[in-house]
Amino acid sequence: MHIEEWLQTIPAGWLCALVGLVIGLESLGIPLPGEIVLVSAALLSAKGVVSPVWVAVCASAGAIIGDSIGYMIGRKGGKPLFERLGRRFPKHFGPKHIAKGEHYFHRFGVWAVFVGRFIALLRILAGPLAGALRMPYWKFLIANVLGGIVWASGTTAALFYLGQAADRWLKGFSWVGLAVAVLFGIGTTWFLKRRAASALDEGDLEGVVRGPIDV
Repeated sequence: MHIEEWLQTIPAGWLCALVGLVIGLESLGIPLPGEIVLVSAALLSAKGVVSPVWVAVCASAGAIIGDSIGYMIGRKGGKPLFERLGRRFPKHFGPKHIAKGEHYFHRFGVWAVFVGRFIALLRILAGPLAGALRMPYWKFLIANVLGGIVWASGTTAALFYLGQAADRWLKGFSWVGLAVAVLFGIGTTWFLKRRAASALDEGDLEGVVRGPIDV
């Protein structure tokens, strides 16, 4: 069963709670498909299954709370935490992933927390890494709150209106729209994976500083 079909079987209130829970767990460092759940719920809101406002509110709350808990975990566990996670989840917390995350933090500072909400790698690492690298909590919190609200509300609003427009348009061009969407998704995924792999293989991580962040 497709995830969107499965979500339709859940009552609206529980669906919003599930969105917040999955995004919250992903934000504190557990590799879960938070963005996929948010996208699916936002598209369902375009069909009237659930309120887009509550989807955005629950997603924002989950992102903010999850990142804050992840920050506390990272601050307490430090670098040894990522070494243990790297052994258990090498696809998400491998040395290259952590080094790339640290590179973003030392290059962009607090903005890495805000922008990280829109990047798959940093969405999982942002909270724990910020804590482990001793970023001041008040700066982290501001970027965390702004990033969580902009990401969740913006994604929900965009997909809500896009879903409504697409639903009307696809009534006459369903197979064409499906083909275009599939090809676009495959092409985008391939491009992003190539760019990510290329970035990790380049020598831009050699100068990474691994001390505390105070920006």
